[in-house]
Amino acid sequence: MAKRIGVILSGCGVFDGSEIHEAVLTLLALGRAGAKAVCMAPNIEQYHVINHLTQQETNEKRNVLVESARIARGDIKDIKDVKASDIDGLILPGGFGAAKNLSDFAFKGPDATVNPEVKRLLEEMVAAKKPIGAICIAPATLTKALSDKKPEVTIGNDVGTAQGIEAMGGRHHTCTVDMIHVDKNNKIVTTPAYMLGPGIKDVARGIEKLVAKVVELAG
Repeated sequence: MAKRIGVILSGCGVFDGSEIHEAVLTLLALGRAGAKAVCMAPNIEQYHVINHLTQQETNEKRNVLVESARIARGDIKDIKDVKASDIDGLILPGGFGAAKNLSDFAFKGPDATVNPEVKRLLEEMVAAKKPIGAICIAPATLTKALSDKKPEVTIGNDVGTAQGIEAMGGRHHTCTVDMIHVDKNNKIVTTPAYMLGPGIKDVARGIEKLVAKVVELAG
């Protein structure tokens, strides 16, 4: 029976939602590994909408679940309806949405708060000893949600973000784009992806390794 791996999306687009390359590479790698992706997102208004051509904020209002459904081709669940018992592992792609919509780390740094349903599911996964993968900036949100577990993560080598992670109780490990870091105690796997880049073929190497490790740890 195929392993069911949850994928928490945070919108659609690097500047205000999920990083699309990272999300699609995750889904592709899961499919190639023979796993079943279970896409989900919080049913909330996203923090703001960015015109990805000009990188300027617009006056639009968009819903995180509705926007995430674009990436999932409509096959997506409201995260409030997903429990750890429904899945074997969980992955959070990056993009600014992971630090704007899943939490507010992009604005508040170490003083951030995490969306309650995201925090609940992350805590349930750790309690159930099921693996979690986090990509790009998503390890910052994960660290805040699981600060009492002192998670070991990587976001590459960005000093400011690494300091923020340490301030939230995490332990940061410097990695290159093609590397993953595995926190064996908490079954957490992280990779820098577009925190380092520079391109899709580069981030793919780390994401493929992360997905393979999460699927392996899912038993």
